[in-house]
Amino acid sequence: EQTMCDPEPLQNGEAMSPDTTDSKGPPGDEENQGAVPSAPPLPQEPPPCPRPKLVFHTQLAHGSPTGRIHSFTNVKELYARIAEVFNISASEILFCTLNSHKVDMQKLLGGQIGLEDFIFAHVRGETKEVEVIKTEDALGLTITDNGAGYAFIKRIKEGSTVDRIKTVCVGDHIEAINDQSIVGCRHYEVAKMLKEQLRGAPFTLRLVEPKKAFDMIGQRTRAPKSSEGKMVSGKETLRLRSKGSATLEEIPDEFEDKAIEKVDDLLESYMGIRDLELATTIVEAGKNKKSTDDFAEALDSVLGDFGFPDVFLFDVWEAMGDVKNGRI
Repeated sequence: EQTMCDPEPLQNGEAMSPDTTDSKGPPGDEENQGAVPSAPPLPQEPPPCPRPKLVFHTQLAHGSPTGRIHSFTNVKELYARIAEVFNISASEILFCTLNSHKVDMQKLLGGQIGLEDFIFAHVRGETKEVEVIKTEDALGLTITDNGAGYAFIKRIKEGSTVDRIKTVCVGDHIEAINDQSIVGCRHYEVAKMLKEQLRGAPFTLRLVEPKKAFDMIGQRTRAPKSSEGKMVSGKETLRLRSKGSATLEEIPDEFEDKAIEKVDDLLESYMGIRDLELATTIVEAGKNKKSTDDFAEALDSVLGDFGFPDVFLFDVWEAMGDVKNGRI
């Protein structure tokens, strides 16, 4: 027995519309005979719930009203959002610190932002040129970059060649070496250029210092050797990536925290740079690997451009093992 809710299938495999009892139409209506009414549309699935928009508060480090920014996935987009809020060019921004307006390298914004962190943008201040004579193999500089084309000084070793030049400060952007612009170069490229300067021969650095508030004038910051500032204040952080979209991640566990710190120290020792994002990527590439060969292959797939020496890879692998086994 056929019911209205159980229509008899037609020969072409399509079910008859429930509100239709006869596909032939009324008697005598030859044009309608054999016409098959279309099936009612399937109910549409509700659209996925949008993710909550992450909003961060920001100020210019030398002083400004507070702005609100959102919708960024990497450092360049972050700078663009800040520039829009304060009606400046994104190229004016040298770097950002978290929860402090001072040129404090322990608070430097790296690859992660805590969901409650306050972002301070340091913009271009005065330009200065200094002549440097390399009296030792190492200048005593540690270089990092802002992820958007500006390399700057993150640390000055006490008693070093550069430490004796009091106009050179932590936070200074290195704009040119011997009048050759290095804007757009990564920190490891700048560190290599400085290392290649001939011993005993003078060379010129063109530096741009960050614009300072009144309480920062005359300050010559030297970042301590201790661990970098932890840029988290909640259970999750926003991880900024140089390639790909930003992601919400849990705070690194104790192993990752210690391993990242140790790898960052090794980057400074071998390459003269410090870079928490780079150190984090290295740790992520190696934490689940079973051998140095697996680690080297994984690292080459994500950071092949760096061309890390084998001795560096072995030291990183050993350091990660020491952290995992509680020896550090």
